[in-house]
Order: sequence, then C-alpha cells, then structure tokens
Amino acid sequence: MELETLKDLYIHELKDLYSAEKQIIKALPKMVKAAKNAQLAAGFKMHLEQTKVQAERLEKLLASHGESTRGPKCQGMEGVLKEGDEMLEEDATDEVRDAGLIAAAQRVEHYEMAGYGCARTYAVELGDKAGAQVLATTLREESETDKKLTKIAKSVVNLKAKKAVAPKEDSPVEEVGKAIKKVVKKITG
Repeated sequence: MELETLKDLYIHELKDLYSAEKQIIKALPKMVKAAKNAQLAAGFKMHLEQTKVQAERLEKLLASHGESTRGPKCQGMEGVLKEGDEMLEEDATDEVRDAGLIAAAQRVEHYEMAGYGCARTYAVELGDKAGAQVLATTLREESETDKKLTKIAKSVVNLKAKKAVAPKEDSPVEEVGKAIKKVVKKITG
C-alpha cells in the first residue's frame, strides 16, 4: 500500500493496530498461565477479553472505510512481545517473574497508546468523528489497563518481589548444565 495521503496513513495505522491486537490475543494466555499472583492473572484474563473487543472495533472501523484487516505484521508489537516471551523463560522467582510480566505488559500498553493516539488524531484531522470516538474509547481502555498494572505492581507484586529470597545457588556443574540447555534451546528454536 502506498502512503500518499493522510487517509492512506490512517488506514495503514488501523491495520497495524489490528495486527498488534491479534498478536496480543495470542500472547495473553501465556501470560495468564505464567502469572503466579492471582490478581495479576485475573487482570491478564480480563485484558484478553477486552483486547478481543478492541480487535472487533478495528475490524468494523476498517470495514466502514471499505478496507479489510489484511496488512503487514506489526513488527513493533512483535518485538515487544518477544521481550515478554523472554521474561517467561528467565530463571526467576515467581514474585520477580510477576514483576517482570507487569513491566512487559506495560511496554505493550504504552506501544498501543502511542498507536491509538496517532490514529485518533488522524481520524479527527480527516473528519472521521465516529472513528475518532472508537479510537478514543480504546485509548482510554489502554490507559486504564496501564494504571491497573501499576496499582497491582505497587500494592502487591513489587513488594513481594522485593522480599523474594533467591533460591539456593546451583553447583558449578548444574550451572554449566543450565547454560548448555539454554544455548541448545536457542539454537533449536
């Protein structure tokens, strides 16, 4: 798709956001499963359902402009989610991993807020009042999710992570074994 007009860029941004939301829908169940704090896991579950609604909104918004959802994969979200996946693989206590999951989730939220903010601005500039309202609703939801994550982090998760006691250190032989397993896993994918 050539980007010759602001409308082209607007549609491109909507498709990019749709791709991002679909990637998040695939990633959130892993985060739910990995979260040991019940409040955090419940928050991820709730956000999964909200994300599905947000993707549906984008489908309808694109359809209102005679456009499909097909477009290139959102590379930015792919990278942010990859970092989150790496957190799942870290050798960490449950409490520290939960704190890391919140940080990863907030990176996702901030990326989405940037995208939705730009798209909403384009909608306003192009006179797409209905689109601007839809995008503003989602932007508000993303901001609220970010604030909820901060609240969970500050009130529970970070406090537990701060008090977490590192497990007994492995012997040098066990350390080498773990390092070899990590390298083999990265090589074999």
